[in-house]
Amino acid sequence: MYSPSPESGHENSGVAGNTVLIPFRFVWPYGGRRVFLSGSFTRWTEHMPMSPIEGCPTVFQIICRLPPGYHQYKFYVDGEWRHDEHQPFVNGNSGVVNCVVIDREADMLPTSVSPEPSGNMEVDDVLMHPEAFTQISEADLELSRRRISLFLSSHTAYELIPESSKVIVLDVNLPVKQAFHILYEQGFPVAPLWDYTRSELVGVLSALDFILILSELGTNGSNLTEEELETHTISAWKEGKLQLNLNRQIDGNGRPYSRRLVRVGPSDCLKEVALKILRNKVATVPVIYSTAQGGSNQQLLLHLASLSEILKCICRHFRHSSSQLPILQQPVSSIRLGTWVPQIGESNSRPFQMLKPNASLGSALALLVEAEVSSIPIVDDNYSLLDIYSRSDITALAKDKAYTQIHLGEMSIHQALQLGQDANSSQGFNGQRCHMCLRSDPLHKVMERLANPGVRRLVIVEAGSKRVEGIISLSDVFRFLLGV
Repeated sequence: MYSPSPESGHENSGVAGNTVLIPFRFVWPYGGRRVFLSGSFTRWTEHMPMSPIEGCPTVFQIICRLPPGYHQYKFYVDGEWRHDEHQPFVNGNSGVVNCVVIDREADMLPTSVSPEPSGNMEVDDVLMHPEAFTQISEADLELSRRRISLFLSSHTAYELIPESSKVIVLDVNLPVKQAFHILYEQGFPVAPLWDYTRSELVGVLSALDFILILSELGTNGSNLTEEELETHTISAWKEGKLQLNLNRQIDGNGRPYSRRLVRVGPSDCLKEVALKILRNKVATVPVIYSTAQGGSNQQLLLHLASLSEILKCICRHFRHSSSQLPILQQPVSSIRLGTWVPQIGESNSRPFQMLKPNASLGSALALLVEAEVSSIPIVDDNYSLLDIYSRSDITALAKDKAYTQIHLGEMSIHQALQLGQDANSSQGFNGQRCHMCLRSDPLHKVMERLANPGVRRLVIVEAGSKRVEGIISLSDVFRFLLGV
């Protein structure tokens, strides 16, 4: 094996002469720090550096101009030779290698696209154009859903519990202000609530609670003072929240009642866990082990289960047997997964919410609550994606007690996001905020990206312009997979 040579370019890709060269995109979607491509088209002597795609830091790409014919290739990832098990591969002289046949008539990339790797999602996935797929049949769709349902029904919440993890539980008598800072400092968007008088978990405090609190205080006074938050305990806020009709449901007799804590047990199947999250519109559910001791019911919090963890289980199980799920190869545009920007003449489409960076923070918070969405794309005048404002971004206001100095109607989304970036930098975070995909991306690729920790949604953008076309959330994927 050869050592990679980062200085090597890929402009000629080891091919000379007057042969017609066809641009072809190679992709390594499995992460790494440094990824190189080598192949028979360079006689295995050149190692070409691949670039991460913006918004998809675990996906590396490179575009090479190759002559028509049969080619073998392999990836050099962080010092180890790898091949992509999801692409055709054979046993060659260099071990197990991927292979591809390039047709002389094929147009593997749009002619307007430069073959140079851009690193900013300039190109579509050249192997996954929607036109190349036939519409999935109802029989294949039902077969895929049945197999996923069977898998989820045969595995339990206990399997989601990691060997080592941290869970924060807050006392309901804790001041809201203090809880605000704890979640910010620990990097948690949600925490279960414990009532010592009842010796049980009674609820969950989330970023949405802070949005509602700041919005309520903003309507009752000209300034958000620290003293106002100081006087509110979590339990007092929850009671006040009911009185404001912000967390009411209607029973069969038309009377409002408080929503009980949504919880699961370690023996509950993953399908039931996913359905509880979807039906109750929550981000996580506590996994609680209950036992009767000394005449009282004892509770032990084991974990906070989420859809991303369940999705990771699905991806891991079907990774080497994707043929069992025909829907995995379908591009998201063909199954219209998620919420899409309405086309001209589509009057029945669900409104798609976007905001400009100069819109007020107050308007963004109000939209998050009223539209019941977890994030809002921030776009320029051409509706190209600039950033995204999420519910969890509200915790950035805990930095230097910023919530005591702002007016929601005067601070812009741009200023709020800048505050959040400064806060993340001070804490050493280096995450990617905008997670994107293309309309041509197959479902399995979207699922793999959403299964990464901290990723709850993907913004569908147009290749090159980053014009927003829609958004896909974890809940969208599960509703489609489970047919609910």
